[in-house]
Amino acid sequence: MEGISLDVTSIFPSLSDVLYQELRSTISGDTYRRGDPSFLDYSRMFNGDVKVNAMAVVCPLDALDVSQVILFCRKHSISASVKAGGYGTAGWAVGGDIIIDLYKISDIDIEPPAADGSFTSIRDMPALGSKGKVKAGPPLLDRSDAATSSKRRREDDHEPSYDLASATVADFLHPGGSSAPFADRPPATRRKLEFAAPALEIPQMSTYSATSSSCQNPSTTLLSSNSLGSSVPVISNLLASNIPSTDGPATTDVALPSPLPDTSSKPPPCISSLDDPFSYLDDTSNTPAPPVASTSRLAQSMPNALFATPSFLESSTNILTYAMPIYSHAFMTFGAGKRQKEIDQFSAANPLEAMSLAGGRGVVPYHVPSAAHPVGSAIMILGGFGFLGRLHGLSSDNLVEAEVVLADGQIVLVNHNEHPDLWWALRGAGPAFGVVTRYKARAYPVPVVFAGNLIYRFHRATAPSLIKHFRDCVKGAPRELYANVLLTAGPAGQDSLVVIQMCYVGPKVKGQEFLQAISSWDGERCLLNEVDEKSFLHQQDSVAQVLRGKAGNKWFIRSALISSLPDDIVNKTVLQFADTPVGCTWLFELAGGALVDFEDNCIPKAQRQASFTVAALHQWDIGFQDPRCVHSAEEWIAETLAPVTLGGPLPSFLGRQEPPGRVIACYGENWARLCEVKKKYDPDNFFRNSFWPLNAEGEIIEPEEHEPQHIEF
Repeated sequence: MEGISLDVTSIFPSLSDVLYQELRSTISGDTYRRGDPSFLDYSRMFNGDVKVNAMAVVCPLDALDVSQVILFCRKHSISASVKAGGYGTAGWAVGGDIIIDLYKISDIDIEPPAADGSFTSIRDMPALGSKGKVKAGPPLLDRSDAATSSKRRREDDHEPSYDLASATVADFLHPGGSSAPFADRPPATRRKLEFAAPALEIPQMSTYSATSSSCQNPSTTLLSSNSLGSSVPVISNLLASNIPSTDGPATTDVALPSPLPDTSSKPPPCISSLDDPFSYLDDTSNTPAPPVASTSRLAQSMPNALFATPSFLESSTNILTYAMPIYSHAFMTFGAGKRQKEIDQFSAANPLEAMSLAGGRGVVPYHVPSAAHPVGSAIMILGGFGFLGRLHGLSSDNLVEAEVVLADGQIVLVNHNEHPDLWWALRGAGPAFGVVTRYKARAYPVPVVFAGNLIYRFHRATAPSLIKHFRDCVKGAPRELYANVLLTAGPAGQDSLVVIQMCYVGPKVKGQEFLQAISSWDGERCLLNEVDEKSFLHQQDSVAQVLRGKAGNKWFIRSALISSLPDDIVNKTVLQFADTPVGCTWLFELAGGALVDFEDNCIPKAQRQASFTVAALHQWDIGFQDPRCVHSAEEWIAETLAPVTLGGPLPSFLGRQEPPGRVIACYGENWARLCEVKKKYDPDNFFRNSFWPLNAEGEIIEPEEHEPQHIEF
């Protein structure tokens, strides 16, 4: 590779001045080579265990820029990798000589369907920087606005705070007010509690709700109210007061409380926080997130700019719960630089017109099905399962069109009618076939969700019973119900937890029966039940709130799809989890529903028929070393779950050091066809910095050959 020199400040190569100037001159976006202060910022990954060997980072503004970068790399025999969020744990996004960071391609738009159900094609929408008219919906952000917005987003990327998902859960998981996950370095053994103390009560506190001015929560175990006014126990005091360890056999030291009377008519107080829960990629202190301005003409035309920001969802004037959508779906167009949280924020700030049950006009936000925060836009081409998945399918199932830059630099529009073979492969294996710069996807009305957490102390003697109860309750559940059960570390210095998360896509009146069934288990005291009506935007933060994910930690993920959850698997899982280090989370997620409705892309039918998705989500401090952080996940997924495993995981769950066989198993019977499409569109494997486990000759390669090094693996 001519023109590549050794950076005198490091052992890594850097672009020569000649190549650097050539690259800069070919694109409109910015270029940062190694040694530039901005290089580290734009090459940083959520997983702090990834070693970056790249020579430069480029930040294209559009598909033409991406095309020029690819042609430059081909001319000089330089490899490229693509970064669209930086949340992938394997580090493929920063594995190339040149990192293409798509974050400045951040235009976004929403439009209702035309009378015949069609949408405005991406080719007919104005290009970035264009001042032309839009056929439908508000204008896309122009180039200068997108660049400014992206710069501000980078500046506002701080340590995570999860309070918007649930202030009550935030208090529970961070006693004493600390929001730093695992503030005390995780030891090699599980933390234990020492003695019991009753919950304490304090006078009524300020109220907070995701959807209204009151918190209606009839089943909150630790929250109560009476005719003289509400009161709330101090959850942090409960946890700090050291209740007996339950790693050993069950004891009768702590009496189970009698069932509480129904308090559904008396809202418990909640605690408010305005911190942005997902500002991950910087180490500076928390600051409030800037409001997301609405570009909706409808929203702006309503009195007092009521819908100008997502804070409308928290106001006492919220009428979303009482509005009926006019459209069964809408279409969202967004650049590949948009992270899912930003898309959800835009959805909340730009609702579409609806019919108010009170008469007159109302509005309803429309959301694209996606995994919970935080994820980047690549979730749209790697599967993507979340709270709306059982009702509307995977993220990739709801993609209707994409602007793609191919391995030869050609820019194409891909949809059902154009490049149908690539369209089939793109939805599920996209990163191996091209660079998607803009997406168009279906979005669905979500006026309100009845959702939240039920939290129990992890006890190896009773946890199997709780998981089996959960399994039996969700059997045959309607598509509107999402549910998972996870085993996770408790607050710093405390026992581990069993957390059941449910999300009924609809109002409380329809979802209440499922909460009653799940919460009827009486084998242990429920430490917290905060299931309530809330906005979908806030619900999207809930998984990461429980995980307390931290940028810069080491991350290791393994996942599988299973056909059933028999008793012996549950029993073995609980025993194994009891011996994992702090920072490990194991998840059983109810699958099925609409996943089986789609067979026109490369994710095979067999995987779609799974009963549960399971995942081991492990994080630990960058300076902490314990082989069990990796080995326990491998053993659980590859051995314990093997009798019920269906092929490989959803592609969006592929992580670092994945055996090639597991990657191939993701696509099952579709693998051979996928290889043929790969030969057609990327015959020399230009997009090698991806999950793709084959070289240009079609031979299987080990992860080390197409994955960056890890600092301490």
